[in-house]
Amino acid sequence: MSNELIVKTWAEHPMLKPRIEKVVVNLNAGKSGEPLEKANSVLKEITGRNPVKRRAKKSVRDFGIREGESIAVVVTLRKQPAIDFLKKILPVVDNKISKRSFDVRGNFSFGLKEHIDIPGVRYDPEIGIFGMDICVTLSRPGHRIKIRKRQSKQLGPKHVLTPEESIVFVKQTLGVEIV
Repeated sequence: MSNELIVKTWAEHPMLKPRIEKVVVNLNAGKSGEPLEKANSVLKEITGRNPVKRRAKKSVRDFGIREGESIAVVVTLRKQPAIDFLKKILPVVDNKISKRSFDVRGNFSFGLKEHIDIPGVRYDPEIGIFGMDICVTLSRPGHRIKIRKRQSKQLGPKHVLTPEESIVFVKQTLGVEIV
C-alpha cells in the first residue's frame, strides 16, 4: 500500500492507527558490582526513572559471568514519557533508522555507542562511557485482547501491524528518515 492510502485508512478507521506501546532502554554493564552501579546511575539520569537490574541467564566462563548474577539495567517507558524520550534520543542517530531495524510485527530497535552523545548529558571520567539498546514496541488499539490473561482471543489478519505501516507511522509521528 502507498503512504497516502495508509494515512487515509487511519483517518477512516482510527482503531487501525498504530501507537507507541512502550520503549525499553537496556544498558548492559557486563558484570556486577561497581560497573553495574555506574550503569544504573547513567540510566537513571537519562530516563528519570529507576532502572531494574537484570540477571544473567547462563554462565559464560570466558567473560567471567555466573548464572543469576546481575549484569544489566533496564527501564521501560510508556505513553508520553516514551515519546519524549524518543524525541530526545533520535537526534543522536541523526533522525535516521535503518529499514532493517524493523521486525515483521512493526517493532524497531536501534543502539547508541556512547551515552554522552545525548543532549544534556556530560562526560564524567569516574563513570565512563556506556552504550545502550533502545527497543520500541508499536501496536494498534485493541491489541490487548491477544495478551490479556482472561478470555484472550486471536487478532484478525487486518489488525496485525505490518512493517510498512510502522515505517509510515514513525515517519509521520517522530519525523524520522528511513534509510
